[in-house]
Amino acid sequence: MNRLLRYAPFLLLAACGGGKKTVQTPVQQPIEQRPSWVGARPVADGYYIGIGMANKNRPDVLETAKKNALNDLASEISVKVEGNSLLYTLDRKNQFDETFTSSIRTSSDEQLEGFELVESWENPNEYWTYYRLSKAEHARIKAEKKAGAIRNALDLHARSKQSIGSGDLRTAFDQELRAILAMKDYWGENDAVEMDGRQVQLVNELYADLQNLTSSVRLNVLPERCELDYSNGFKRELLINAGYTNGGGLRDLVQLPLFITYPGTGGKVTELKNTDAEGRARTTVQRVDPTAKQLEVLVKLHLDELVSREMDRALVNALVNGLTAPEVHVPIDLRMPRVLMRSKETNLGQPVTDAGVGLVVREELTSKGFRFVERESDADLLLDLNAHTRQGGESQGFYTAFVDVSYTFRDRRSQDIVFQGGKQGIKGVQLTYEKAGLESFKKAIPDIRKELVPGIMNAFN
Repeated sequence: MNRLLRYAPFLLLAACGGGKKTVQTPVQQPIEQRPSWVGARPVADGYYIGIGMANKNRPDVLETAKKNALNDLASEISVKVEGNSLLYTLDRKNQFDETFTSSIRTSSDEQLEGFELVESWENPNEYWTYYRLSKAEHARIKAEKKAGAIRNALDLHARSKQSIGSGDLRTAFDQELRAILAMKDYWGENDAVEMDGRQVQLVNELYADLQNLTSSVRLNVLPERCELDYSNGFKRELLINAGYTNGGGLRDLVQLPLFITYPGTGGKVTELKNTDAEGRARTTVQRVDPTAKQLEVLVKLHLDELVSREMDRALVNALVNGLTAPEVHVPIDLRMPRVLMRSKETNLGQPVTDAGVGLVVREELTSKGFRFVERESDADLLLDLNAHTRQGGESQGFYTAFVDVSYTFRDRRSQDIVFQGGKQGIKGVQLTYEKAGLESFKKAIPDIRKELVPGIMNAFN
């Protein structure tokens, strides 16, 4: 007590000295202590390890660190592709690309279960996380999930068998494909099971059945050749039958998607058809381009329509691209009509021969398969062609003439007009009226040539 009283004046003086600066001793900051697992990867027998870090300048720093740690953990789980697996088979056939492989890997990474947070650590700039996963627990969870996937796949496979038994290949294909996708996390593994009294690799067996579904489709088209001529108006209906070979028999396939294409006057004609309750579909071939290099009708199974839109295309394409899509090629026999041409062409009243439109019309039709005859009784069509020029005037030594062209195709038997056309007032300019008239003929020819054959062919349909 006496000692406190002895120092009291000094304490009072210090309390009253508010106007003076107080000298403070700096506080020593502790040296940053990083956990050992941040600097060096830990070794833990019986566990998969995952270390993740994220910079704190990210708004989702905790989620990013965790994601990086789990990706790191997943990379420790080595997956050996078995030589008898589907993944090995597809790899050997180069049926999948980097996108496909990435999709498989991402799917596997997202299904990690049973991991636990061991520790986390942070400093002003970084956030670190340390996760681990028991190898025994991982194996248990994986075996449990794989068993569930196998049960699901076998159930879908059984349903597929029932569907194809009733002639519904569309549903059977969808169910078989879903059975394979149910096992996608195990495509690279041994998945031996007993099926129909046999020990088989499940996914390989499912894939073989998927291939068999499409390769066993039989398409039949009647008539076997598509004959188009003037008598049928260059139009022909084809009957398509779709069946499935099963144990020597043939079952009709209902609602089977078909892709049909052939060359048309306006470009390639494409049709999508589904078979009816009797496995049949009909299509009408018309407006065929006679200049096409390959005159045929292609009918084939439309594989893309068998795949449901919500399925992962990266996975599905790797499977479907290797399948056989049955197809039938039906030759088109195009027989153009026989024509008798009656032409009247004059240039300012004088007959025109080689310089007129008639010669070009004959050349154009002949090149497209039309046949010209000399007797009316031999003809299918009667062509009346008229082309005449008229004066247009003179200006500064240049003369103008106009040509009017008209043509009419009639049915010889009925005398009905099949097609008619022409060009009016095509102008030609030259140094004389005669030359101007010939010039107008020359300018009319390209348009006549361009519209003639398409117009005739479209007139029949």
